[in-house]
Amino acid sequence: MWNILGDGPLTSPEYSLVDLLDEGILAWQDRALCAQTDPEAFFPEKGGSTREAKRVCNSCEVRTECLEYALENDERFGIWGGLSERERRKLKRRAI
Repeated sequence: MWNILGDGPLTSPEYSLVDLLDEGILAWQDRALCAQTDPEAFFPEKGGSTREAKRVCNSCEVRTECLEYALENDERFGIWGGLSERERRKLKRRAI
């Protein structure tokens, strides 16, 4: 798990896919506002606008969980937790 406040990675147990599904660890995705909007806004073409996706993220109750998921799983594409892949890389560098 990542500490998005910049103190580096947190230690946490490893979870299998079965654990994730059984324990509802990914249940936050059901409450994500992006699940109710056009997914293409979250995966813009190179040079495309990220403004709409970030606007949705900024008002989403699970933004923190989403960002932590993206950092833990090294998501390379799309807007996650209100940050682009480039912004997530910067955040990870600062946390190390």
